[in-house]
Amino acid sequence: MSERSVVHDTFTMERRYDVPPERVFAAWADKALKTRWFCDHPGLTMEEFTMDFRVGGREYNRGRWEGGMVHTFDGVYRDIVENERIIYTYAMTVNGERISASVATVSFSANGDGTLMTFTEQGAFLDGLDNVEQRKEGTAALLDNLGASFEKSADTA
Repeated sequence: MSERSVVHDTFTMERRYDVPPERVFAAWADKALKTRWFCDHPGLTMEEFTMDFRVGGREYNRGRWEGGMVHTFDGVYRDIVENERIIYTYAMTVNGERISASVATVSFSANGDGTLMTFTEQGAFLDGLDNVEQRKEGTAALLDNLGASFEKSADTA
């Protein structure tokens, strides 16, 4: 077992999407839409994904990467203002070891004919198993997937 430690860090990322705030919010709020960008990664098999989008509701997913590594995301929605913000807390594990616990705030605002989305995470990274740079990299990939999901839906419209 590694030595116990906690490193706190905060980061913020912004993305502009060429769709209205209602569509971006819906991509976070609707399980079918969220599955398209949050659970779809090359080399990942999603073994479980549950989502109860309401204040106090839980979101849980467990995925297995090629090579066998299993990660979990276990979150609870703390505040929801439709089309404006979502605040949730979550913990992550890898192969059964807790690697972090975080508070995430996602805000949505109209920006021309699109949306400016701001994602802020305040994390406690545990025992040297995770760090803010890794989390920023993973979050950036997710937010890019979110943008790509809007492009794909426009292509099929």
